[in-house]
Amino acid sequence: MPLLVKICGITTAEDAAMAAAAGADAIGINLWSGSKRYVAPEGVRAVLAAVPAGVLKVGVFVDAPAAEVARAMAELGLDRAQLHGDEQAADYGALDEDRVIKVVRVRDDGSMTGAGDWNPGLWLYDAYVEGFGGGGVAAPWPVVARAARRPFLLAGGLGPDNVAEAIRATRPDGVDVASGVEQRPGVKDAAKVAAFVAAARAAL
Repeated sequence: MPLLVKICGITTAEDAAMAAAAGADAIGINLWSGSKRYVAPEGVRAVLAAVPAGVLKVGVFVDAPAAEVARAMAELGLDRAQLHGDEQAADYGALDEDRVIKVVRVRDDGSMTGAGDWNPGLWLYDAYVEGFGGGGVAAPWPVVARAARRPFLLAGGLGPDNVAEAIRATRPDGVDVASGVEQRPGVKDAAKVAAFVAAARAAL
């Protein structure tokens, strides 16, 4: 499976188109109102409309009810739902697990045994930070390398300068970046996005 590169925290149509043109395989849009990169409902469709065919559209949710997630996926045409909170698998049985990206926020080995009832299409291992991601903090790579369940994306503190090292250290199926390619929260830097994608591809 080729390495999947996801650019998360996209807030504008311009940045969505730019990330896709730079070679991203997926873009993430934050539908959790507590995020610095939250996109209000009236803006979501415009962002997603700029994502070309073949690039995955991922909605990021934090502890949203399963019915709300399913409705958003259907109404917005999302390809995947990234569940970034403390969701319990038993509450989300109506969702197609193959379309779920379940996030595990990693502090130590004990973190890796959580979410055991899930069987998602993709895992995402992120650093444990306040605010559910996007904090620019690196996940503990040795822990991820030792205990990750596949297939998985690696996130947390990645950027153009360290993504290749992260890939070599953890051998993920994909990488996910938000703050590491920004000018400021929610505003992407085109040069950093292009450099990140190129560095990730070159690490293979």
